Amino acid sequence: MTPDTVETRIGTLKFFDGIPTKETSALVYDNLDFLRGVEAFLNGIPAASVEGLRLGSASLGATNSHQVVYFDKLLDSTPLFLTGNTSTVYAIPFLDLKKDGPTVVEIPAGAGPGTVNDAYFRFVVDMGAPGPDKGKGGMYLILPPDYKGDLEGPIGGKSQVIDGETYFVAKSTSYVNWLALRGFLIDGKPDTAAKMWREGLKIYPLSRKDNPPKMEFISASGKAFNTVHANDYEFYEELHTVIEREPIEMLDPELRGLFASIGIQKGRPFAPNTRMKKILTESVAVANATARSLLWDERNQEEFLYKGSYWKKGYVGNNYQFLKDEGMGGRNLDARTHFYYLATVNTPAMAMEIVGAGSQYAWGYLDSDGNHLDGSKTYKLNIPKDAPALKFWSVVVYDPQTRSELQTDQTFPSKQSQRDKLIANKDGSIDLYFGPKAPAGKEANWTQTIPGKGWFSLLRLYSPTEAWFNKTWRPGDIELVK
Repeated sequence: MTPDTVETRIGTLKFFDGIPTKETSALVYDNLDFLRGVEAFLNGIPAASVEGLRLGSASLGATNSHQVVYFDKLLDSTPLFLTGNTSTVYAIPFLDLKKDGPTVVEIPAGAGPGTVNDAYFRFVVDMGAPGPDKGKGGMYLILPPDYKGDLEGPIGGKSQVIDGETYFVAKSTSYVNWLALRGFLIDGKPDTAAKMWREGLKIYPLSRKDNPPKMEFISASGKAFNTVHANDYEFYEELHTVIEREPIEMLDPELRGLFASIGIQKGRPFAPNTRMKKILTESVAVANATARSLLWDERNQEEFLYKGSYWKKGYVGNNYQFLKDEGMGGRNLDARTHFYYLATVNTPAMAMEIVGAGSQYAWGYLDSDGNHLDGSKTYKLNIPKDAPALKFWSVVVYDPQTRSELQTDQTFPSKQSQRDKLIANKDGSIDLYFGPKAPAGKEANWTQTIPGKGWFSLLRLYSPTEAWFNKTWRPGDIELVK
């Protein structure tokens, strides 16, 4: 059954009558720990990503739920923020249900797509336009995972009357929860949405509904701070922080067992010895390369939006729970890694065909010949007329290293139909240009790139129409000009 000598990718394995030598056992144990370190990174990205966002907010002074980081002058390229957009006014508070208990979030009327995610980036409830308030505003009550009262809190929210007030009630699986709220521009400006958040957004413990804390809004526009999780050994320390803080039931035994196999276990310090730390340092390097390969070298042709095109689905797998073939294929692990290494926010609205509400995305990271995008070259992208977006469409350019907005001489590395005065072609379409210098006469349609760096883009459609879903409208490919 087992030869005395076996040649493998990790070296020569030696046995005596099927019994491994001590040298072979040491070799395969090193390999096992290495493999589990890789898998812990790939499967721990959702938790570390939320933790990175929490740390970023805390660095600006937002350490309580009533302290809200918001981008009143939009999100520019100054901070590190995974694939954020430049066209909506983000408000991104954090809830601490362990400290505050059941927490009320009052959403004003007119809010755009908003979502609550737990500490493993799983969906809790939508708010605003795609939520149960349908954009009319309302009060949400988020219950902690250990809540034992009479209220019911299913995923997605359920309308319930409490002391004469109607709440949309949802129960989270974690104590820390992230809210990603968006407000739309009016006349191309963020002022109205920023005012909407300042005057209409309220967050407080249910126990303090008669005497809520005064809201504090912290402007993050133009400020340098980091919300991206580590890509080195520190990643495991970030993951340990989450596991130690959250209830044991937040993750299933399989994930808990994977993390515990490398020393990350609730109730125990994370203190790997010299051997293990060296292995994990190598593991995270390979895992990081693996996540990046999943992004930039897609091997599943079903993840492209159109046949013969390199536009990739913005939500790979097209399932907010990352279930493959409606669960018949189990969890689509690669899709989950792909999504959370690139982006934030998890909601069914991103995977569902909701005509006239929510948002849809397409990821452009290759040119029409299948080559990666080079910041020293000039490219053209045609946006056909009648783009299928009731609110607006936008194209934002990102840095492949940070997966955040590309930092250039332009404050906003993007073009947006509602805000920017773009030059249209005679047929009503619009040609966008990307390169280190603007083509003559095309300055209004040009987004700067940097020689020596790559780039990628996201096409966003807010309140998409039927033409997007039935594919009667589709963007051109990114074409190399020179």
